[in-house]
Amino acid sequence: MEMEERMFKVYASGDEKIQLKVIPGHFATPQSHISHYLEMTTMKTRCAEASRIAKYLSTKYETSTPVDSIICLDGLEVVGAFLAEELAKAGVLSMNAHKTIYIVTPEFNGNGQLMFRDNIQHMVRNRNVVILMGSITTGETLRKCMESILYYGGTIQGVSAIFSAVNKVAGLDINAVFYKKDVPNYQTHKASECPMCKTGQKLDAIVNGYGYSKL
Repeated sequence: MEMEERMFKVYASGDEKIQLKVIPGHFATPQSHISHYLEMTTMKTRCAEASRIAKYLSTKYETSTPVDSIICLDGLEVVGAFLAEELAKAGVLSMNAHKTIYIVTPEFNGNGQLMFRDNIQHMVRNRNVVILMGSITTGETLRKCMESILYYGGTIQGVSAIFSAVNKVAGLDINAVFYKKDVPNYQTHKASECPMCKTGQKLDAIVNGYGYSKL
């Protein structure tokens, strides 16, 4: 059966118009092997979905928590822009001189480390930062992002994601629309310990924050 034919949907608690497309199978991420691929393309690119997700995530931020910059990974700039708008409407203050929230995308260098170019660094240094990700599986990419933000002098005020398999990373709670419990039988394993590999189940695709490539 083709990957797309196995797809089913799960619905966000409190807002059934937010639908996560889930494809069961055997997938390899840069850090682990997972039992389900989470299709988020329309969530990231279609205004109506991106706006709903931003509204959902914004409710977890207290108006007393300042936010100057939203660091977007996994192609979530559209959701990030809507999130900035929702936070501003809710009365979340920006402490920077322009009284507005920056939407920032880091780069990955050849060593897999996150970096910010010279012209972007002022949007991180001495700023109150929220990290926005599509999917958090092991938390490894998030840790790298946190280390980079701290290196460039930012203060991390929160972490938001569409899906997270973990509730906490480096002592910070993850504010997600969907958690591991929402996806039936979701599993993640180190590649060397993957039970699907051990039973000879072929990989369906290589996946990362931007999508999948079938094998």
